[in-house]
Amino acid sequence: MKNLLFSILIIITCNKLFAQTLELNPVYISESLQQKKSRETGRNIILINKDELQKIPGNSLDELLRFIPGIEVQMRGPAGAQADFVIRGGTFQQVLVLIDGVRMNEPLTGHFNSYIPVIKEEIQRIEILKGAAASLFGPDAVGGVIHIITQKNYEAKKQQRLHADIKRGEYGLSHQALSGEISNEKNSFFLGIQKNNADGQQLRGTRGFTRSDLYSVSFSRKLKGNWNLQLRAASDRRDFNAQNFYTTFVSDTAREKVNSTWQQASLIKTTEKANYYVLLGARQLNDNYVFRPAVTANDNRSKLMNLDIRQVQKYSWQQARFTSGVQVFNKVIRSNDRGNHTHSHLGLYSSLMHQPVKGLFFTEGIRMDWDQSYKWNFIPQLNISYVMKEVAWRGSIGKGVRDADFTERYNNYNKTLVTSGRIGNPALKAEKSVNLEIGADVFLNQPVQLHATFFKRNQTNMIDWVQTKFGNMPRQVNLIPTGSYALAQNIANVNTSGVEFDINGVHKLSEKTSLRWNTGLTLVKAVAADDISSIYLSNYANTIWNTNFQLSNSLGVLSIGTLYKNRPEKFTSNLTSGVSESFGLINVRADKYLWDKKAAIYLQVENLMNIQYADFLGAKMPGRWLMAGIRIDLEHNKNISQ
Repeated sequence: MKNLLFSILIIITCNKLFAQTLELNPVYISESLQQKKSRETGRNIILINKDELQKIPGNSLDELLRFIPGIEVQMRGPAGAQADFVIRGGTFQQVLVLIDGVRMNEPLTGHFNSYIPVIKEEIQRIEILKGAAASLFGPDAVGGVIHIITQKNYEAKKQQRLHADIKRGEYGLSHQALSGEISNEKNSFFLGIQKNNADGQQLRGTRGFTRSDLYSVSFSRKLKGNWNLQLRAASDRRDFNAQNFYTTFVSDTAREKVNSTWQQASLIKTTEKANYYVLLGARQLNDNYVFRPAVTANDNRSKLMNLDIRQVQKYSWQQARFTSGVQVFNKVIRSNDRGNHTHSHLGLYSSLMHQPVKGLFFTEGIRMDWDQSYKWNFIPQLNISYVMKEVAWRGSIGKGVRDADFTERYNNYNKTLVTSGRIGNPALKAEKSVNLEIGADVFLNQPVQLHATFFKRNQTNMIDWVQTKFGNMPRQVNLIPTGSYALAQNIANVNTSGVEFDINGVHKLSEKTSLRWNTGLTLVKAVAADDISSIYLSNYANTIWNTNFQLSNSLGVLSIGTLYKNRPEKFTSNLTSGVSESFGLINVRADKYLWDKKAAIYLQVENLMNIQYADFLGAKMPGRWLMAGIRIDLEHNKNISQ
């Protein structure tokens, strides 16, 4: 890790020695669905484009995100079995995941938010917004937003693309991906299949296997009157060993099957003076969880329906953009464990982006929410950015809100007898927070950018699982006096503060060789007003350092991803594997181009240093993992005469 940091400092110091440079000035569209330079938003934003994403060493989308600055991905199993996203020391439910502007957070539990129903080859870019964004996107956008934007550009040419990827490796790894796209100036059609299977590492009496299948199809069409239509559908099927994913009991020999489907429709009109958006998304999920064979399985079936209608009006006055809209979503669960429930939500929002004087940018946002749980809630947001020649100063202040999911409210609530485990609490109040950040972006001769941010979040009613004696349980109907229980509770007050440093660059070292890199260090501290031993609050990393290097030339690509975490260690006497105080990972991938870059063979090594680690008690992750594969990328273009 010290050598990597030293290398970064050398690159920055010697920046002016590079013979040529490549432009590094990304745009950001998530806050208003309008293209806008990132330095003008007043926020700390990370943008990962398609080419960069393809080269990061990993077997699933959540594994790739581990090497993006500022994101903590808490892994439970290999090859995308299950993971949680954490940004700025929050809980995994405080990160909102979007696909083309449509929220997809699973209402059953935040553990399924990483099941993103998109194949890597159809992603155009990923935008990471750090910090609160609730004034536009609503609940759950407290710690940050992960926005997946799919490929849907129209060009004046006929185009056919075919991608195939076959990978084999240790731990019985078998990975196959096949996708194709056909498009012209009016239509675009994509179809993809991905299969990820692994026998997994040795666990207590079993192996940490995972079986996952993802099918995705999308269709886009240009309509008359400047309207664009996009339709998407996906099916995600997973079967994995879930031993000690959620408990620390030796009796836990869990297996879980999660099948989800996703449908999405977008209708967008673009004119010189205004843009109009109708965004519709639906998700259905079936979760079958078997704690051990002798116990009746938990059968949970949830549905999410989301509708978002918005308008962006453009004005010549101060280059202003005024966004207004309405959002409605409905959540449903049918469960033998959590019961049958329905939950509705309505949000009205507006946002004004403008430039009162040269170099000074303001974004004011206001949102009014009505929720079936917490009724009316007012959410304001203010972002300010002052852009100089090589430095952009920025600041932001806003509120955030998150309501309890169905697991936090009703887990183990519908069973006849519960001898131990986590108990839901229907009386939970919604989390509310005030978020503040100030920072600066420094641009060194274009190809290098430095981003420094201080952030602070004051949160009331934070929801967490707290060990609770039987006598203090609010509902004792199906419990026993000798049981060991963790009750979902509102912790009175939690103050989180920290700093983050992100550095990224792209350089053309010679005519055929280029280097792209990014690194980020985040330091976080969360303090609860009450001295309570809780689960979420003790599981975030107080230090996280993510790095990714990609060296490309005409022969191939070398990609190195590194990750370092430091946090309080946790052990329990009944399990052999615990959560280490600190650990570092290195993933390496080397691609050798074939047939004029139409194909490549590659070697990938995950956990190069063979580190023994776990993000959760008992959920042991694999050691060094060797794998090799071949990928084929064929593309045919034909210009269309005007």
